[in-house]
Amino acid sequence: MGTVNLEVQDRVAVITIHRPEALNALNTQVLADLRACFEAIDTQQVHCVVLTGAGEKAFVAGADIAEMAAMTPSQAEKFSRDGNAQMLFIENFALPVIAAINGYCLGGGNEMAMSCDIRLCSENAIFGQPEVGLGITPGFGGTQRLARVIGSLSKAKEILLSGRSFKAEEAYRLGLVSAVYPQNALMEEALKLAGQIAQNAPIAVRNTKKALNTGIEQPVEEALETEAKFFSACFASEDQKEGMRAFLERRKEKEFHNR
Repeated sequence: MGTVNLEVQDRVAVITIHRPEALNALNTQVLADLRACFEAIDTQQVHCVVLTGAGEKAFVAGADIAEMAAMTPSQAEKFSRDGNAQMLFIENFALPVIAAINGYCLGGGNEMAMSCDIRLCSENAIFGQPEVGLGITPGFGGTQRLARVIGSLSKAKEILLSGRSFKAEEAYRLGLVSAVYPQNALMEEALKLAGQIAQNAPIAVRNTKKALNTGIEQPVEEALETEAKFFSACFASEDQKEGMRAFLERRKEKEFHNR
């Protein structure tokens, strides 16, 4: 789909941003193509998504400065709103989304990675929110998600206000990524994790994601009610019956049909 490619391998969709000449920078076209790729996924057949960037240099090096440089305030507001809408779309997508981060993951790239459910990176990954050095603020959710993801307002402010970049090891220590792999093993490991997720009961996986995303913003009493709602909803599915029947019958083989 132009600047973004979609492939399906077994029950896993791989979405690749393909602007290597611009280090996969996000512009208006990329955001539109990204939405089109996500919307093209058959969520009945696909059970997990891996999102990555083409080439060895960058996941996404940021939003496209060449496009932003001449924007008026009203154009910039629309660009920010469109970008945030896409990040929310990824965050709330029915299926789990794994970011496989290779190379630069800066600005809008880091904001997009943070909208994913799980982040894995290669040893050469570089993270940061450099917007203040460009005379702007983060515009695709960086001021809101970073503190939530790493669990430290102080550290988030340090990163955002300094505009500094940092390497994979620090991203792992901060909890920004779940694991760091050699560059040539990143996609293999991301696909392996996606495959593990895809083997589980799809309705249970989706309800778990919804419970996490909804409950994390609620007081714990409300969040527990949310969990109970999604927990009980699973008992209306055939997959719940198959999963528990297999356990009681001591069967390793299970057949989940997403219903």
